[in-house]
Amino acid sequence: MPELASSEREIILYYNPDRPSASKTLGYAKGEGFALQDVNILTNKFTGTQLEELASKLKVTIEGLVNKEHLDYDEKFHNSNFSDDDWIKVLQKNPQFIKEPIAIRGHQAMFVKTPSDLSRL
Repeated sequence: MPELASSEREIILYYNPDRPSASKTLGYAKGEGFALQDVNILTNKFTGTQLEELASKLKVTIEGLVNKEHLDYDEKFHNSNFSDDDWIKVLQKNPQFIKEPIAIRGHQAMFVKTPSDLSRL
């Protein structure tokens, strides 16, 4: 897993390859010729510190990293009252619940809603 600090010249894209939005974003980035480092969140696990840094860069809480629209979210976590440490453990064991794709360039970070969002970094 690369450091979260990134260069102004390169976009780090964190994605889940099982989600269509991620593959579209990855395809767009490559098609536009962006300098890119792509990181599969299912095979490259985050440390607790990296999750905290990611949340900070995105200006969200640790819980803000959780994809509450995931099909299994309600079944597993609905009405959960977890601490930040609890959410970190959940996301480390279940990276598929991380809201993504996430793009970072330099000091900027964003949740990518549409592939063309990358052009704003």
